[in-house]
Amino acid sequence: MSTTLQNQKQLFGHPVGLYVLFFTEMWERFSYYGMRAILVLYLVGATTDANAGLGWTNGEALALYGWYTMLVYVASIPGGWIADKFLGQKKSVLYGGILLVLGHSILAVEEMYAFYTGLGLIIAGVGLLKPNISTMVGGLYQHGDIRRDKGFTIFYIGINIGAFLSSLIVGYVGEVHGWHYGFGLAGIGMALGLIQYLAGQKHLKLVGNYTGASENEEEKAAMKRPLTKIEKDRVIVLFISFLLVIVFWGAFEQAGGLMNIYASEKTNRMLMGWEVPASWFQSLNAMFIIFLGTTVAAYWASRKLKGKISSSLFKMIVGLIIMGTGFFFMTAAAGQYESNGSSAMYWLVLAYLFHTVGELCISPVALSYITKLAPLKYASLMMGVYFAMTGFGNKLAGLLGEASESLGEYTIFTGIAVFCVIFGLLVMLFRKKLEHLTHGAEDNEREMLETEGYEVADKDIN
Repeated sequence: MSTTLQNQKQLFGHPVGLYVLFFTEMWERFSYYGMRAILVLYLVGATTDANAGLGWTNGEALALYGWYTMLVYVASIPGGWIADKFLGQKKSVLYGGILLVLGHSILAVEEMYAFYTGLGLIIAGVGLLKPNISTMVGGLYQHGDIRRDKGFTIFYIGINIGAFLSSLIVGYVGEVHGWHYGFGLAGIGMALGLIQYLAGQKHLKLVGNYTGASENEEEKAAMKRPLTKIEKDRVIVLFISFLLVIVFWGAFEQAGGLMNIYASEKTNRMLMGWEVPASWFQSLNAMFIIFLGTTVAAYWASRKLKGKISSSLFKMIVGLIIMGTGFFFMTAAAGQYESNGSSAMYWLVLAYLFHTVGELCISPVALSYITKLAPLKYASLMMGVYFAMTGFGNKLAGLLGEASESLGEYTIFTGIAVFCVIFGLLVMLFRKKLEHLTHGAEDNEREMLETEGYEVADKDIN
C-alpha cells in the first residue's frame, strides 16, 4: 500500500486527492457554518420583526444551540462505526453529504416541523461525513510522512474558507433578506460540495475503502487480531488528549453562542456610519485561519528541523493556553460595557485572533495525531470519538452561555480564560510521560527528514 501511495498524482507537493477532499469539506463547512452563523440570531429574533424570528429567550436559544452542536459531533461515533464495520469511509462521506443537502434544504421551509426535521438530518449527515473525510486525509499519506501535518493544515484552510464565505454570505442573506433564505443557501453550498466529491473519485481510489473487503494481507490481519500493548497505550494517550479537546471547544464555541449574542446586543458595531452585521464577526476566525494557517504550520515545521519540542501533544497544550488567553480581551470588553454601556469592536477582533492561533495549534494537529495513533481497525471510530469530544465541548459551551444570564459575561469570560491557562499548564507537567506511551508514533518523521537530506538537531524533537 505504501508503495502505491507514493505513486499518487501530486499537486503542489501533495496528493491530488487532498484537494478533492479540501473542496468537499469546504462546501460542507460553508453549509454548516452558514447555518450556525444565523441559528441563534433566528431563535432570539422577535416574532414581530419584518424578518421574524422565533422570539426565544437568550437562555432557551443557547440551550438548543448547545444540544444541537453537541449532537452534530456526537453523531460522529456511530458515523465512524458504520464506516469501519459496513460502508467504508468513502461511501459514508457520500451518504452523509446527501443527508446534509436534504437537511439544509428542509430548513428553508417556514414550519416548525421542517425546522426540527432539518436539524435532525444535518446531525445524521455530519455524523457520517465529518469523521470519515478527516480519516481519508490521513490515509493519503504513508506512515511517518512528514507532509501529513501540513496536509491537514491545508485541509483545515479549506474548512475555514467555507466558514469565512458562509458567515458573510449566508449571514447577510439571513439577517437582511430572510432567515429561511439563508438556510436554503447553505443547502445549495452542500450540493456543490457533493457534486465536486463525486467528480473527484478517480483521485480517491486508494483511500476510504471498506477494510473488511481489503485484499491486503496486513490490513486483513490487523482487522482480526486483538489490540497489542502498544496500540492500547496509544489509545490511552488519545483519550487523555481528548480532555484538551473538550476544554478547548467548550471555550472556543462561545463564538457561535454567547459571543455572537454579545456582538449583537452589547457591541458598538458602527463603522463609518454603517452598522456591521453581528453575524459577520463569525467570519473573523475563518479569515485569520486562511491568512495564518500556513505560517503557523511553517513555524512548527521549523521548530522540528531545529530539534526543538514540537510534538503534537505539545502543540495542543500551547494551543489551549493561547486560546484561553484570548478570553481576557472579552473580559476587557465586558468591563468596558459595564462602564460605558457599550464595548468596542476591536476587543472581539483581538479575541478571535488569539482563538484562531490557538485553534491552528490544536485542531488540525489533533486530526493528524489521531491518524498516527489510532489502530487501523478503529481508525474511523477513533476519529468519531474525537468529534464526539468536540460535541461535548459544544454542549459545555452552551451551558456556560446559559450561566452568563445569572453570573454575567464578565465572570464567564474571565473564568474561561483562567481555567484554560491553568489546565493547559497542568497537562504540560505530564507531557513527557504521555508521549512515552505513544511508543515513538511520531519518530519516523525525523527519519524521513534525514533521508530527504535535512539536518536535524540532535535534540528531543518529540
